[in-house]
Amino acid sequence: MRFSIAPMLDWTDRHCRAFHRTFSRHARLYTEMVTAPAIIHGDRERLLGFGAQEHPVAVQLGGSDPVQLAAAARICADYGYDEINLNVGCPSDRVQGGNFGACLMREPALVAECVAAMKGTAALPVTVKCRIGVDDQDPEEALDQLADAVVAAGTDGLIVHARKAWLKGLSPRENRDVPPLDYARVRRLKQRLPQVLIALNGGIAGIDAGLAASAGLDGMMLGRAAYHEPELLHDVDPHLFGTPAPFADTYAALEAFEPYVAAHLAAGGRLSDITRHMLGLFGGKRGSRLFRRHLATESVKPGAGLEVLRTAVDHVRRRDVAAA
Repeated sequence: MRFSIAPMLDWTDRHCRAFHRTFSRHARLYTEMVTAPAIIHGDRERLLGFGAQEHPVAVQLGGSDPVQLAAAARICADYGYDEINLNVGCPSDRVQGGNFGACLMREPALVAECVAAMKGTAALPVTVKCRIGVDDQDPEEALDQLADAVVAAGTDGLIVHARKAWLKGLSPRENRDVPPLDYARVRRLKQRLPQVLIALNGGIAGIDAGLAASAGLDGMMLGRAAYHEPELLHDVDPHLFGTPAPFADTYAALEAFEPYVAAHLAAGGRLSDITRHMLGLFGGKRGSRLFRRHLATESVKPGAGLEVLRTAVDHVRRRDVAAA
C-alpha cells in the first residue's frame, strides 16, 4: 500500500514536510506545485530545496510544454527527488490561464507528450495526478482516454482525485467539496488496467476510511485531513507498513523536531514559518485551544523562539497529566 500526503499550494512547503516526517517514516511527501518555467528561470533553491530527512519526497510540476517540462524534470532529478508528478487536476483560473492543471484532462495526447518528454530526460518515476473529468465530460471516457494515453507514454502511475473539476462556476475550494466523489470510477479504472499503479485521492478523512475507500487499489493520498489533523499520521507506519511510528507520541515527536526549528531560527527564519503548520495538533484535547491561540499570537512576534512552542505545548501537557 502506497501512502502519500497530497501536494497543497501554500501548505506543503519544506517546513510542513519536515514536520510531517516526524510522524511517519514511510509516507511519501509532495511539494507544492511548481511550474516548469519558474524552475527554469527562477530561484531554484527556494523553489526546490529540501532536507535529506524528507525522503521519500516527490516534486509536483505544473506545465503543458513538453520541452519546458523535460528541462524542469532534469533539474528536479539533479536535486535528488524520488518522483516527478505532473499536475492534471488543479482547477484554478490562474492555472487554467497557463494551460495546465485540470484543463489538460481535455488534451490527453498533450499530457502524454509531456510524460514522454519527462521520462526521456529524467531517470525518475513520473506520475500523473488527475481528476475523473472536467465540466461536461463523461468520466468513463475522459479518465480512460487520459489513462491510456499516459500509460502508453510510460507513466509510472496515476493518482486520481475521484471528483470532476468544474472549470467555470466553482472556486478551487468548492472544487474540493462540491462535485460528488466517485471512488467506484477509480476502482473500475484499476480493474481495466491492473498492471498500472493507481492511487486514490479526494475526501479521505483518515487511515481507516482510506483503507476502505482504496480497497483493490495501490494506495491512497490524503490532503486536508493530514494537514488539519497531523496526528493521524501516527497510524501510517504501524497500520500500513507494519513498523512502529517514529516516536511514541506527539510530545516526543515535537521534542525531536526542536533541532530543526532551532536551525531555521539560527538561519534567520521566523518561528511562524514552521508553527503555522502545527495548529491542528492536539485536536480534542484539553488545552488545545490555548495551544493554538498561543502559537498564533506569539510565534509571529519578532524574536519568537523555541520557548513559544514549548509554552504552547505545556498548555496541553499540564492538562493531559492532570487528567491521567
